[in-house]
Amino acid sequence: KVITPPPYAGVPGAPSDAIVLLGQNSDLSQWQHDDNSSAKWEVSNGIMTVKPSTGQIKTKELFSDCQLHIEWSAPTEIKGKSQGRGNSGVFLQGRYEVQILDNYQNETYMNGQAGSIYKQTPPLVNPIRKPGEWNTYDIIFTAPRFKEDGTLHTHGRITVLFNGVLVQNNTMILGTTEYIGLPQINAHGDGPIILQDHGDKVRFRNIWIRKL
Repeated sequence: KVITPPPYAGVPGAPSDAIVLLGQNSDLSQWQHDDNSSAKWEVSNGIMTVKPSTGQIKTKELFSDCQLHIEWSAPTEIKGKSQGRGNSGVFLQGRYEVQILDNYQNETYMNGQAGSIYKQTPPLVNPIRKPGEWNTYDIIFTAPRFKEDGTLHTHGRITVLFNGVLVQNNTMILGTTEYIGLPQINAHGDGPIILQDHGDKVRFRNIWIRKL
């Protein structure tokens, strides 16, 4: 179901106890590519833009339970459809993806929409704003727990507010994000926040995280 979100009225900023991953005057010093080289995405005036074909970027610091705030905007130049339009994603612990996609008047499969736990759980509603406008994700993540023998003790859980609208309500994460096949359960520790390079010039700003 498509609904209209409230107008964006926030002023970019972070709580005093947050780790700012991308702020008003930030560079990309908090981010790197998978080979640990410096991030090659473009950044100007606190806005970071995917540089296609350079690869995904990840935080240098690793995280577990957290509150994550991220703002993103789909390109105003409309290209492609379904998953080929304004596609990116934010991964918790480098494994569990909350989908980023331009779903404004752009249909796709239900668990591939913006705000979905990709290929697992669709969002409750679609409150996306027009391309070029800023969308916000406020994510509360509880990491999975594992027993000493590496087997699962408790699944991860995630709550997502998308433009102030609840789209994931303490949703159970079934396992790793897989494009094809079933989610996998593999014991792990803390992991990075990852932003995906899917070939589209998605923009980001005002990214901060609080460890819980």
